[in-house]
Amino acid sequence: MGESDGVGLKTGRERLSHVIQTTPIIDNHAHPLLLRGALPKYPFESIVSEANGDALSSSWSTLSHMRAVRQLASLHGCPPTWEDVVSASESKRVDGTYDAWIGRCLSGLETILVDDGLGDAKDMYSFSDLSSFTRSPCWRIVRIERVVEMAVEQLAAAGTCSFDAVTELFDKVLTKAVHDPRVVGFKSVICYRTGLAVPGTVNRSSARAEFNASIEGYLRDRRTEEDAKPFRLDQVISCHFFVNEAAFLLHDVATSLPPDAARPPKVLQFHTGLGDNDLCLSKASPSHLQEFIREYPTVPIVLLHAGYPFMRESAYLANTYANVWVDVGEVFPCLSRRGQETVFHELLELAPWSKLLASSDGHFFPETYYLGQTQLREVLESVLSQYVQDGDLSWKEAEDLAIGVMYENSNKLYRLGLPERHQSQTDKAEDFLTPLPKPRENRALQILESYLEKDNSIQYLRVYWNDMTGTTRTKAAHIDHVRKCLQTTGEFSFGIAGAAFALMQNDTIAPGGSPVGEYRLHPDYSSMTLGPRRGILTSFGVFREPDRTVSSLCPRAALQEVLGRAKSQGLEFLVGFELELVLMERTDAGIFRNTQSDGHNWSSSRVVDRPIFSVIENAMAYLRSVGIHIEQVHAESAPGQFEIVLPAAAPLEATDRLLYVREVVAQYAAAEGYRMTLHPKPFPLAAGNAAHIHLSITGDDDPALYEAFYAGILTHLRAICAFTYSNPSSYDRVADGCWAGGRYVAWGTQNRETPLRKIEGSHWELKCVDGIANPYLALAAVLRVGLDGVREERALEWGDCPVDPASLTEEERAALGIQEMLPESLTEALEALAEDEVLREGLGSRLVSRYVAVKGQEVNMLDAMGKAEGKQWLLERY
Repeated sequence: MGESDGVGLKTGRERLSHVIQTTPIIDNHAHPLLLRGALPKYPFESIVSEANGDALSSSWSTLSHMRAVRQLASLHGCPPTWEDVVSASESKRVDGTYDAWIGRCLSGLETILVDDGLGDAKDMYSFSDLSSFTRSPCWRIVRIERVVEMAVEQLAAAGTCSFDAVTELFDKVLTKAVHDPRVVGFKSVICYRTGLAVPGTVNRSSARAEFNASIEGYLRDRRTEEDAKPFRLDQVISCHFFVNEAAFLLHDVATSLPPDAARPPKVLQFHTGLGDNDLCLSKASPSHLQEFIREYPTVPIVLLHAGYPFMRESAYLANTYANVWVDVGEVFPCLSRRGQETVFHELLELAPWSKLLASSDGHFFPETYYLGQTQLREVLESVLSQYVQDGDLSWKEAEDLAIGVMYENSNKLYRLGLPERHQSQTDKAEDFLTPLPKPRENRALQILESYLEKDNSIQYLRVYWNDMTGTTRTKAAHIDHVRKCLQTTGEFSFGIAGAAFALMQNDTIAPGGSPVGEYRLHPDYSSMTLGPRRGILTSFGVFREPDRTVSSLCPRAALQEVLGRAKSQGLEFLVGFELELVLMERTDAGIFRNTQSDGHNWSSSRVVDRPIFSVIENAMAYLRSVGIHIEQVHAESAPGQFEIVLPAAAPLEATDRLLYVREVVAQYAAAEGYRMTLHPKPFPLAAGNAAHIHLSITGDDDPALYEAFYAGILTHLRAICAFTYSNPSSYDRVADGCWAGGRYVAWGTQNRETPLRKIEGSHWELKCVDGIANPYLALAAVLRVGLDGVREERALEWGDCPVDPASLTEEERAALGIQEMLPESLTEALEALAEDEVLREGLGSRLVSRYVAVKGQEVNMLDAMGKAEGKQWLLERY
């Protein structure tokens, strides 16, 4: 066929090929990828086979394996042998290249709908992590059986496990997921447990009796066996019950929605057909689901994996029932090319192509995603070209079919709200060949729109940063302007004067700074949250230079860089902050004073019943409304002082959250006539304000590892203080006998008179931190030298100090390796930083030089003011 079709391409076949190769795929069913350190736990051969154990060793002689070897060899540019492919793939799993390799394998995907019920979560990237490798944010599919199993584990640990308790928790979790905008569906693997003959109704009493009997056995084994297996939902009636319970919930939501509802009922996926030997193939035909499908006509149902080898049964159900769709994943790459073509041919015998959905069933290894989408594109082009040549389709109809299967059908079914894609209706080749949108454009706009759906009162986006003085600053833009920028140019940012990281608290410029030049402050959309009050959306920002590279002076970027270094060493962390603050009153003369004490002391019950505590309660209520749940709060020792314990999170998220919570509390304090201050020592004879950092290394409690990490911190602790005790007033807290961490470089188990307190395992607390510090720089400094300790395999030469080090004799301290003291002033700490090459080079000499210049100016300013004026000046600003 030689017609041009009027689009500037020579043939219809070339045009179809171009459409198939350039249309991004919505992967409607896949699983998380393994973190680099977990890759050796799984056999690489499994990328093209559902076999396991001894059967997997024969996979090398399958046509699917041999084809995959050739395709991966072409990708790597290596000889087409399995050994060379394995070696080339392993070479991509090293420091600094693994994420880039993932990005290469996942390129071409618009988004992924991720069933995260497979594998151990601590070994995996989360579904939201995968968003950094796709054009649009990824979405979550909740696995029904996994919810039940997690509910059993949780309730068993609490000693309250029963059918009714599990059902109640199950309903609660699913109801929350139904209303979660990032969840687009649910999935059942009942095919593996009982087969697909799921009735449309289940006797609840029978399910209760069966489930409770299995729970009794599970709890008995749990008590008596050290290696008792986790609970597995595989009881026939119970499996049927919980799948029906989920479907009924989706049906109930669907029937309660108005006809013009913005979002439809969420989708229910079923594993059908092809799988490992844990299923019974004769029970895996989707035809067994017919009664269930009839029972829930309002619930969209997706039959995964084409039901292979029962493709015609899948096609029949999609043709006959309005609520059934068919996914074509896993046959790519597990079948031969001819087998994959047969799957498409048999589905298209009867199924509407508007109900066929693309997926890779990618899992564990990035190569599975690459092979899945590469082979789908190849086979789709081959099959559709044959239909055109047979006269069953025109080239344009083939293009529509391809775009539908790869993108539009999933976009519509799951109501993802992504831009529509269709074959060009013009005769201009340049229109048809419009480049795909940049990855960041769609992701940013999608996140923004999701918040606007939640709250139509939003008027402004605030983007925050924290400068070298620890001052939190922000710029705001009207949300319509932000949206327009994202829609038209693909990005939004603020212009910020080049002096931003040389500004003092009074907006004068420190030595080395200049008003000349400009940065661009870009929102980090992954940090976005509602608030700190109604009508506002908050994001934390990253500074970029005019050439779009991240600025080496940006504190938040400095923390990100250290975290990237940690990940390349196979280390990840959880961080929790303790926020200490004082609520003060302003006198008529404008001077801040303490609130009336009225017996205010540590954890006093009467304090939390005083009117002043309403500031904290109201702030906590607002935080809960935006999804931030405070773990603990109590009165601290000083008048008007409180401590808020923030939940542990990944380091960047925890630091963003700390700054956000401060904004919320300060706002509620001002509304009730108080001033919230973080001043390290607002009252000379009372406890000061700290911002203790709790640190733990996730997934590894090896003493040799965490002791080397904390040895690195102790080795550089004097220099770290330049960032954690960052103001001259900070050193008013450096005293013995005050539970503030004392004056000595030391550590101790549950010892609050040492700056480093061991709590349990790798969970330790750094006490020599206060709220005036820039938390990004403080945490970056701590983690950076800790990583150096791990790299150097540094020994923890300090002994576990059991008492206040100040109470020991010099000889007793020496026996514990306690030889240094914390700096007595910021000037001394800055001198220690200047001498610490590891920390200086680790954070970047440009950043450290600028920081030292700003802090030197700060010392001079406060010295010139005198103690009383300087304190009032700081209270106005922190």
